Amino acid sequence: MNIIDKIQKEQMKTDLSEFRVGDQVKVHTRVVEGGKERIQIFAGIVIERNGTGVAQSFTVRKISYNQGVERVFLLHSPKVAKIEVTKPGKVRRAKLHYLRKRIGKRATTVKAGDPRYYANTQTAAEEAAEAESAEAVATEADAPEAEAAEIEAPAAATAEGAETQASEPNELDTADSEAPEAAAEESPAAETAAVEAETESAEAEAAE
Repeated sequence: MNIIDKIQKEQMKTDLSEFRVGDQVKVHTRVVEGGKERIQIFAGIVIERNGTGVAQSFTVRKISYNQGVERVFLLHSPKVAKIEVTKPGKVRRAKLHYLRKRIGKRATTVKAGDPRYYANTQTAAEEAAEAESAEAVATEADAPEAEAAEIEAPAAATAEGAETQASEPNELDTADSEAPEAAAEESPAAETAAVEAETESAEAEAAE
């Protein structure tokens, strides 16, 4: 690579929007007036693109007060701040000079094209940083839900245990409740046996 190609490559822009002939665009240009700088917008339809490398240029045409106005812009010029595609077009020609013969709305209208998804100009480092930030946000969003689930789990287990204890009677309680009943059932028989023993002893003493 010679010195001229190196200088031209340094002057070329890499953040420009992709556009084609037939697209309706808004060209944001820098205008210097005295010591102040402002942005001026030129909106129209792209009728041709010429040149290669740093010398690329494109022509935009619009209708102003029933008069056709064309302006040629250098694609990589510092005066071109931004190129905004407002409506994609679908044409089968590289140069739309036939629009100069049209009148009215037809002079700046072509067949509408499908929305185009332009290539992403982000670097790999920027994409990796965005992916990491997205993962961090997702983790922070999931943290409260996980904490709430951990808090709800012991509460649910406690509630289930209480319901189980209420539905199933305790064995000790059952044994305690059955013991007095058995004692109550056995007490009349014991009393009867004691009375009979006393009666027999009294009879024996009387016989003697």
